[in-house]
Amino acid sequence: MSAPGNGAAARGSLPRVAAASLIGTTIEWYDYFLYGTAAALVFGKVFFPASDPLTGTLLSFLTYAIGFAARPLGALVFGHFGDRVGRKKLLVVSLLLMGGSTTAIGLLPTYGAVGVTAPVLLTALRLVQGFALGGEWGGAVLLVSEHGDQRRRGFWASWPQGGAPAGNLLAAGVLSLLTGALSDDAFLAWGWRVPFLLSAVLVAVGLWIRLAVDESPLFQQALAAQEEKKAEQAAVEQPPLVAVLRHHWREVLVAMGARMAENISYYVMTTFVLAYAVNHAHFGKQSALNAVLIASAIQFALIPLFGALSDRVGRKPVYLVGAVGVGVWAFVFFGLVDTRSFSQLVVAVTIGLVFHSAMYAPQAAFFSEMFATRMRYSGASIGAQFASVAAGAPAPLIATALLKDYDSATPISVYVAIAAAITVLAVLCGRETRGRDLAEVEERSADGERAERATVA
Repeated sequence: MSAPGNGAAARGSLPRVAAASLIGTTIEWYDYFLYGTAAALVFGKVFFPASDPLTGTLLSFLTYAIGFAARPLGALVFGHFGDRVGRKKLLVVSLLLMGGSTTAIGLLPTYGAVGVTAPVLLTALRLVQGFALGGEWGGAVLLVSEHGDQRRRGFWASWPQGGAPAGNLLAAGVLSLLTGALSDDAFLAWGWRVPFLLSAVLVAVGLWIRLAVDESPLFQQALAAQEEKKAEQAAVEQPPLVAVLRHHWREVLVAMGARMAENISYYVMTTFVLAYAVNHAHFGKQSALNAVLIASAIQFALIPLFGALSDRVGRKPVYLVGAVGVGVWAFVFFGLVDTRSFSQLVVAVTIGLVFHSAMYAPQAAFFSEMFATRMRYSGASIGAQFASVAAGAPAPLIATALLKDYDSATPISVYVAIAAAITVLAVLCGRETRGRDLAEVEERSADGERAERATVA
């Protein structure tokens, strides 16, 4: 059986699907990273003004980390329904949830106006953001992966991954413009709200684009086959989560391990570095934001290149280069930031994101190719988002606490290096998936289920 996505018509629509996924993920990541950037620079003063600066930053990063706790729940819910009713419908829901919560943050009263109610509301909205993002990533990358063919899947599936640096670029860019145009008092009084309110406009654009994209043809074929099987055999379909844990638990563990270095290094080198550069290395806010801006722009250009490279040499070799590189670079990173030279700060963040790109670019295809179509949304989302609770969620929080306890960045570098070692081990334990036909993965999974039923009988 050949995948429907291999036909000429599907190939003709692939650039449009990839562009739509990129724009959608950019908007969602803009919303999500905007919170992280504001947590590093603003929320400590606006929502936790009674604390000293470092403790205020720690508390704001705590609300930031709490959002990650909702991402596994989002992965479970969106994965379940995405594998039952389709990728497109769930992507529309995730976009509306993310945009609505981000806009609401821009309307929140501050601690000075309503006291402790303000950070409580902030935390609740962050949980909604996390829930939405937990369902977004899997659907976006699968929509592209299932439209394309196996020869260039790494390249095309990497485009939704470009939404992360593009969203970070947009969030840091808007905040950089505002911090440059406004005084500190004006920015803290009302300027920080503007980027959050802008989300309402961006979501309207993203919604219009997503509604114009077709559902994954491979999913439609798998759904039709499942309905036919149920009609013939009167079989009870397993919930996708049960099927994933029964048939693909090894792949889930590999995906979770592969995420550790990628997730931790990213949030240390793009979110925590803002607080570190401003409060510890005494850079101005705009200089710190501009460094992340420059590095994110370079990363955006690199992601499809690394995705294409994974089509040539394999997902695992490219991923391993990134994991080893980021583990070593962690010990160089903070030394460059501590020079208090803007150019060195740019080099530190840029090289860090180069290594991150080598992991992040092939990740979409790598994870997609591990799972069968009827459980792919659940499997890829569970593997990615459950890992984020232990990886990206506490990364800025742990880095801030280590800095506060040891007054040194060396323990933070060790923390990143340990994550890199875990990722190297996980990727080495996984199978190479380059060139895998997603339809054949579906057939092998169906054969396994039949064999299992025969054994039980």
